[in-house]
Amino acid sequence: MKKARVTLTDIARELNISPSTVSRALNDYPALKKETKRAVKALAKKLDYQPNLLALNLLQKKSNTIGVIVPEITSHFFSAIVTGIQDVVGTSDYNIMICLSNESYREEMTIVKKLSQIQVDGVLVSPSSETKTFDHLRGLQKSGIPVVVFDRDCPGLESDKVLVDDYSGAFQAVEYLIRSGCNRIAHLGGPINLSTAKHRLLGYLDALENNKIPVQKKYIVHVPGFSHKDGLKSTKKLLKLKKPPDAIFATNDNIAISAMYTAKKLKFKIPEDISIVGFDDQPNSSYFTPSLSTVWQPVYSLGMLSARILLHRLEEQDTKIGFRREVFKPELVIRASSKKI
Repeated sequence: MKKARVTLTDIARELNISPSTVSRALNDYPALKKETKRAVKALAKKLDYQPNLLALNLLQKKSNTIGVIVPEITSHFFSAIVTGIQDVVGTSDYNIMICLSNESYREEMTIVKKLSQIQVDGVLVSPSSETKTFDHLRGLQKSGIPVVVFDRDCPGLESDKVLVDDYSGAFQAVEYLIRSGCNRIAHLGGPINLSTAKHRLLGYLDALENNKIPVQKKYIVHVPGFSHKDGLKSTKKLLKLKKPPDAIFATNDNIAISAMYTAKKLKFKIPEDISIVGFDDQPNSSYFTPSLSTVWQPVYSLGMLSARILLHRLEEQDTKIGFRREVFKPELVIRASSKKI
């Protein structure tokens, strides 16, 4: 049977004082007698009294809760971001509520509605791969809930944003492949409506154009998701071409590792026959054989900065403060899966 929660009234009844006096004693009200304060605090400790934060929050019209919406949390990428968020928010008076959209626009809208109903103080969001419109996020802003977008941009949505220069990372990777002697470079891209996928594709295309290498549509394949499974079929399609690519730039490390697995299975030597470069620099990328060349991005810092911006927005409560747009620069990490220059 569930134990009944000790209330202010319970303490007041036992000490024969009013609940308001108990409340003032627990909050060190200066005009109250020291003896009363000591008696109330001693009994509260004995009875294991815990303040009803929900009631207090309702009274203050503040939940002290920040909603964090991510597409998934099983990958190192989003778990590192959430860790960065928690490490910042954990030092404040706020708690975080982690919500998973599972790359679904419908689930994301449901989450936003629920967060609004419980009156969270702010929201950090990385939109799902299905999300193309952002009226649900504008709805949060209209109700006075600030929104910080991280990693995946929401074009047209005016809010604070913390992003990575995906274009630069892709351009660096493809230009390196070209300089190493590759000229049939394929791109395994992500879902095309995502800002990250668009910018990485554009970086790939511009690197080819800058080096006067013709773009061949047969070498551009967009995978449906970001798991290892999503990359297998697409890589096989590329490597079965009459003239297969001599390099693959993948939208993330999971897809790049799938490409390595498929290439080995089809008897391609890496990097002699084909160079492979990923994006993210997951911790296990350096432990594969061969170790994976990839584009590093500061995911932990991305989470920390996103949280700091939202906390600052909540502390200032000044709607006249302009929105911030912070963009981290990624770095190319060369390992054994790509040819040396």
